[in-house]
Amino acid sequence: MESDTEKNIGAESVPKVTLSNGAKIPVLGLGTFGSDNYNANQIAEAVDFAIRKGYRHIDCASVYMNEPEIGNAISGLLNEGVVKREELWVTSKVWNDAHDEVVESCKKSLNDLKLDYLDLYLVHWPFPNYHAPGCDGDARNPDSRPYNHEKYMETWRQMEKLVEMGLVKSIGTSNMTIPKMELLLRDAKIKPVVNEMELHPHFQQSELFNYLAERNIQPIGYSPIGSPKRPERDRTKEDTVDIEDPVIVKVAERLNLHPAEVCIKWGVQRGEVVIPFSVSPAKIVNNLKAVTGESITNEEMKQIAGIDKNCRLIKGQVFLWEGAKGWEALWDLDGKISN
Repeated sequence: MESDTEKNIGAESVPKVTLSNGAKIPVLGLGTFGSDNYNANQIAEAVDFAIRKGYRHIDCASVYMNEPEIGNAISGLLNEGVVKREELWVTSKVWNDAHDEVVESCKKSLNDLKLDYLDLYLVHWPFPNYHAPGCDGDARNPDSRPYNHEKYMETWRQMEKLVEMGLVKSIGTSNMTIPKMELLLRDAKIKPVVNEMELHPHFQQSELFNYLAERNIQPIGYSPIGSPKRPERDRTKEDTVDIEDPVIVKVAERLNLHPAEVCIKWGVQRGEVVIPFSVSPAKIVNNLKAVTGESITNEEMKQIAGIDKNCRLIKGQVFLWEGAKGWEALWDLDGKISN
């Protein structure tokens, strides 16, 4: 008898959503940020396994330092005939230290990933503030500075150029706020089709989520199960654990799922694209199963809506500039861009 990890759910079973430019993105992707816990080859093996099992959406970034290995995995699958390039959705992101060299950064990612084009390219963070890989939460770069819209638009014009050059199909943002997005939408020639952001039952970001939905910008949720493997620098004693919430656990028991799968199912039913990370074959398959099968009921969705604790896990404090009062300054919580 086949085990769960031996079964194929089938790529056709994963729903897709249509973006504002007509592109269709699978609602489930595999995140590839391995934190400090996994090496590049482990993550590439996870990508290989996931695609073989039916994943068609892989979320990458240059700063994850594993795109060459992932590229080898994808190239091997294409050469083997497991999947065709047009069946895949591959995302990458320009890192903070390359805001002035977007085209060059994108070309490097394409070369590393062994691809001719990317389906989606994102500005990873709206500041050019760099921090060393693996740094602790107290690390500060003296060159860091607050958001500057004029500089951001210089970066965005390069993003638009990538579309015109045919190197990317779609462009979007990540870790944006409403005040920053207002300015971008005012000034952009090519508007972002997505915003990638932290989303899970204990951090639902309803105001930003609804703002994006009203403007036909697709929310992509990272850390959809509450990021249990996040770096130590992103852990505080106030953090809550989504998969231990009684409401999530109760729904999981009814559906005979792991609570993590309920978090993923909730995100998709809410209207998100979700990109959970795992290198575990069983979890990769179970996450795929979570977007199929029986739904969460309307009443259960209301109950989950009621457990939002506004618990941001990825606070971004390593991007702070001199004079900033705290990580809250990154997120414009008073509705104004902090400086």
